[in-house]
Amino acid sequence: MQYVNLGRTGLKVSRLCLGMMTYGSKAWREWVLDEEAAKPFIKKALDAGINFFDTADVYSLGESEKITGNLMRHFGVKRENVVIATKVHGQMSNDPNDRGLSRKHIMDGIDNSLKRLQMDYVDIYQIHRWDYSTPIEETMEALNDVVRAGKARYIGASSMFAWQFMKAQHVAEKNGWTKFVSMQNHYNLVYREEEREMIPLCIDSGVGLIPWSPMARGFFAKDRKRDGSGETARANSDPFAKQLYFREEDFTIAEHVQQIAKERGVSGSQIALAWVLSKPYIAAPIIGSSKEAHLDQAIAALEIHLTADEVIRLEASYQPHPVLGHS
Repeated sequence: MQYVNLGRTGLKVSRLCLGMMTYGSKAWREWVLDEEAAKPFIKKALDAGINFFDTADVYSLGESEKITGNLMRHFGVKRENVVIATKVHGQMSNDPNDRGLSRKHIMDGIDNSLKRLQMDYVDIYQIHRWDYSTPIEETMEALNDVVRAGKARYIGASSMFAWQFMKAQHVAEKNGWTKFVSMQNHYNLVYREEEREMIPLCIDSGVGLIPWSPMARGFFAKDRKRDGSGETARANSDPFAKQLYFREEDFTIAEHVQQIAKERGVSGSQIALAWVLSKPYIAAPIIGSSKEAHLDQAIAALEIHLTADEVIRLEASYQPHPVLGHS
């Protein structure tokens, strides 16, 4: 396994981060795996040297965090040997204050997440989305207090506009509060809008990039059809993917991916992941896996080094997209 610093911090993270959204409760999503089914994935990741695990309170409404904590204990993992990230923002119940980025919800949210994780702290506490109903000053001060209380070592953010991210960083700097060290943004071969503003901003300011959906939610797995269907439970029960992808130009790129994959004797998903990994500004893509073979392939993709010609072929058909993934 390869390890890199997360942005300009001294925190070392594996080049792959295992996303824990896949593990939780089928009552939340049909394709989600329960704790027992999740065990071999966590063991395989740990054995491969992956030390970075990302979850969120809203994934299976807390069950993903519980499984993350339970399995770290089950496999006897020393807390200091792993980097655990979770997120706050999503609606956790019908209570009007049980969502968003208010001081109340952040303070309640971190305590509830730590209870579910059975941990004293998280390494990275991330805001899952921008909260238009809460002043960013309130949010950043609360996050600073979470860090000062020892409940989080660093803070991070996820999909938003670059001006919003810069505003949050400015508010924190102006007040001497903790700044974000990471950005978990939407980025893959069929969604590259982040290259316009967010990625250059993060490069310039030393913020680590840990993109979600680097393989476009299975879009390059060769089973996605133009009508939005597929051959797996995930493909047929993931309406969010249909909102993000499935444009004609997306399928053109997917065809180029498959051509290169065939030439190299690997899978399309491996080529898509190798492309993300080839970008020097990416620290650790967040991968999801519901089949052990897919996790093996993701780990093997670390050794796939695309040529300049292959990169040109993969990128040539890209067309501008509307902003996707901010809500």
